[in-house]
Amino acid sequence: MNNIKYAGFWVRVGASIIDTLLMLIILGPVLTMIYGQEYWLGESVVHGAWDILLNYALPAVAMILFWVYKSATPGKMLFKLVIVDSNTGAKATTGQLIGRYFAYYVSAIPLLLGFIWVSFDKKKQGWHDKLAGTVVVVRNKACEQDQLEV
Repeated sequence: MNNIKYAGFWVRVGASIIDTLLMLIILGPVLTMIYGQEYWLGESVVHGAWDILLNYALPAVAMILFWVYKSATPGKMLFKLVIVDSNTGAKATTGQLIGRYFAYYVSAIPLLLGFIWVSFDKKKQGWHDKLAGTVVVVRNKACEQDQLEV
């Protein structure tokens, strides 16, 4: 893994904001059609089965599928970032990526400290990256489909 550039905190925050806005643009109208304007104004945490499916299950599946097939979400793709195995620089395995998703909870629960950790880590890894054995890097021109030379 020579000549690599690790993706820092702020570019990853930007990518996450873009991903969140895309999901809101897609899911917002659907949730409004199902539950009406009360969905946005009500105080209920969960509005029903569709709410759980569209706000929790669908984003999780979409994110993991993007990671598996593109090594990045749309926000990361915009900034030319990819998720790779931290030891080899090769494409991360499906198991690593699923584990990375669930490790987001480990990063989030203690006041988002696992995400903030990216700012201080020499390889710019959050706790979820460390647990999954992944790293987010800036894609260079030598990246190939299966072996991502970063």
